[in-house]
Amino acid sequence: MEEEQPLKKKNPKSPGNKGIRDFARYSGMAFQMIGIILVTTWGGVKLDKLTGFDKPVFTITLSLLGVFAAIYTAVKDFIK
Repeated sequence: MEEEQPLKKKNPKSPGNKGIRDFARYSGMAFQMIGIILVTTWGGVKLDKLTGFDKPVFTITLSLLGVFAAIYTAVKDFIK
């Protein structure tokens, strides 16, 4: 009879898993950025409807603030 060889367990930190980890990390950052921008833009639209301004002042302001906040969080996470 042949001897059974023990099954090798894959090391989660092996070089073969690096691409998967990087993909998960950066796609998570992208979804986080999209979420921040969408929430701030949605808040700006709601505030504009609530105040009744003719021009979308809050939408523009909060969407730009959301873009800067998303870039800040992405850079902060990227540096780690």
